[in-house]
Amino acid sequence: MNRVLIAEDEERIASFVAKGLRANGFTPTVVSDGRTALDHGLTGEFDLMLLDLGLPELDGFTVLGRLRTAGSAMPVVILTARSSVQDTVAGLEGGADDYLSKPFRFEELLARIRLRLRDDRGAEPAILRRGSLALDLRSRCAVVDGRMVPLTAREFVLVEVFLRNAGQVLSREMLLSRVWGFEFDPTSNVVDVYVRYLRRKLGVDRFETVRGAGYRLV
Repeated sequence: MNRVLIAEDEERIASFVAKGLRANGFTPTVVSDGRTALDHGLTGEFDLMLLDLGLPELDGFTVLGRLRTAGSAMPVVILTARSSVQDTVAGLEGGADDYLSKPFRFEELLARIRLRLRDDRGAEPAILRRGSLALDLRSRCAVVDGRMVPLTAREFVLVEVFLRNAGQVLSREMLLSRVWGFEFDPTSNVVDVYVRYLRRKLGVDRFETVRGAGYRLV
């Protein structure tokens, strides 16, 4: 039975969520301030945390940051009345696994919780990360250095390949095969062209040229 930590200072919402989770076979624990949320989160006894950003004592961003700094990989779903792009970006870059704005339907929250728990057991992650770069595979968007960056469909697939092989040298032939299939001649310079596009959008130093071998995401 999965244990879910609910860090929410609005009693009505906390009670509503806890009741729904119990009815679906979860064991919820409710805390109403950031310090208690952090203390509970660091015990390692919970499978997932639902975290409100507007907690007293320590806000949700601080709680999340300290959890990740301490090495906690517990999935965290942010619940908040804040719905700005800046808050969404900050939450995801801070290490959150998902973000749900209030008001929300319990069915949607339950689906996201189940998805995150499946991810934590080794299924495909919804977000790929490397340093300040995050790629959301569901919404098909990239976030880098605190800003959302639009990518074309081909650029997105190329970044995904780099992220799934971060730190490894990828040859032009391998990238042509994985991203373009048989659409391009192996002697084409299309890989070099697209890496230049990505450097402009995501950062010049993020993609290293390995002479005679290919490229590496650093």
